[in-house]
Amino acid sequence: MDRQPDDSDLTEELIASVLAATRLLVAISARALASIDETLTATQLRALVVLDSCGPAKLAALASGLGVNPSTAMRTVDRLESLGLVDRRVNPDSRREVVLRLTDRGAEVVDRVLEYRRAEIAVLVERLPAEVRSGLVRGLRALGAVADEPDLRAAGPPGAGPARVSDVLAAASGEVRPRRPVR
Repeated sequence: MDRQPDDSDLTEELIASVLAATRLLVAISARALASIDETLTATQLRALVVLDSCGPAKLAALASGLGVNPSTAMRTVDRLESLGLVDRRVNPDSRREVVLRLTDRGAEVVDRVLEYRRAEIAVLVERLPAEVRSGLVRGLRALGAVADEPDLRAAGPPGAGPARVSDVLAAASGEVRPRRPVR
């Protein structure tokens, strides 16, 4: 006699499926990073994407978007600046602050990596039957919606990172970006 899967079985299967999808997306991101000529780490690319997403930013804002402390963010910025991908300028409103922004070359790197990722994901999505695509859209939107609910880190110590998973995703994805100023 076949046993019907209970809710915990379905939950475990869903968790395993999401973890497998995560590994797939990480692999796509790694291939996208390897496809460019630059020698960047994933963390350095994330910093570029955060700056691309939010525009010029102070070091503390970049560190928050990356979920790291300012000294770690500074080391990342130092490396990106040495590669000509990030520019530091004194904040005209407060000469004690530094504002970070992508250089044209940094913006090009972000655009190339994101386009590679988009193209590879498009190939996979096009292989799915229409009804599976529709269900996947609903499921991923629902997953994103629950990720937007405040979690326990909101009550945690300062520096624990953004309170919502979607805050991290918005800062790091680069997929939904405000328009960059024309350079």
